[in-house]
Amino acid sequence: MKYLHTMVRVTNVDESLDFYCNKLGLKEIRRIENEKGRYTLIFLAAPGDESAQVELTYNWDPEVYGEGRNFGHLAYHVDNIYELCDRLQKAGVTINRPPRDGHMAFIRSPDNISIELIQAGSALPPQEPWASMPNTGKW
Repeated sequence: MKYLHTMVRVTNVDESLDFYCNKLGLKEIRRIENEKGRYTLIFLAAPGDESAQVELTYNWDPEVYGEGRNFGHLAYHVDNIYELCDRLQKAGVTINRPPRDGHMAFIRSPDNISIELIQAGSALPPQEPWASMPNTGKW
């Protein structure tokens, strides 16, 4: 058995690609437009880890999706959790659970999919402003 991908439904392709690609740093691997089924599938992956993919599913006919919290979350190892959280925050992304411990943070996509960021290797030493930053919202 081999892991292929995780699918999340999105309501706005441009907003979602801006978040996942421009802000989070994933790259588009391939795209499928299905006119008969009236949907678009966009496969994304972290650079260097193309075998573990996220499938963004956009249904052309509007649907109301739940908040996505019951989905659980996506998780990614990151090289430097403080640098990534700083870059995301400067790009307008709310850090819902700051990396107070130098190990873990949570953010949410425009469609409220929780994304866990985990420091690769050992946790970094606690650092401000993260160490004293409270949680925002939920993750």
